[in-house]
Amino acid sequence: IEQKLVEVILQAVTMSTDTGVSLPSYEEDQGSKLIRKAKEAPFVPVGIAGFAAIVAYGLYKLKSRGNTKMSLHLIHMRVAAQGFVVGAMTVGMGYSMYREFWAKPKP
Repeated sequence: IEQKLVEVILQAVTMSTDTGVSLPSYEEDQGSKLIRKAKEAPFVPVGIAGFAAIVAYGLYKLKSRGNTKMSLHLIHMRVAAQGFVVGAMTVGMGYSMYREFWAKPKP
């Protein structure tokens, strides 16, 4: 009986770790998932790119800030980056509302 129990447990373990089993949520690789998400919400990548651009610009201008304190310069850059992201989110929500309610064809 113990031998049979061990065989059943071993069979269950090997069946659960079978790599031939494909679940629908894991069929998509990261690149195609990112592209699909960007098509669903196009302003998310715009917000991320704008945030990165403002941060890069702030770091580039860090040396030539004149006699402005570093903390004040960093606060201004943070506010600009956050403002761009919030603006992109707002425009994105407006765009998705337009697509959902006004651009949808009437049945």
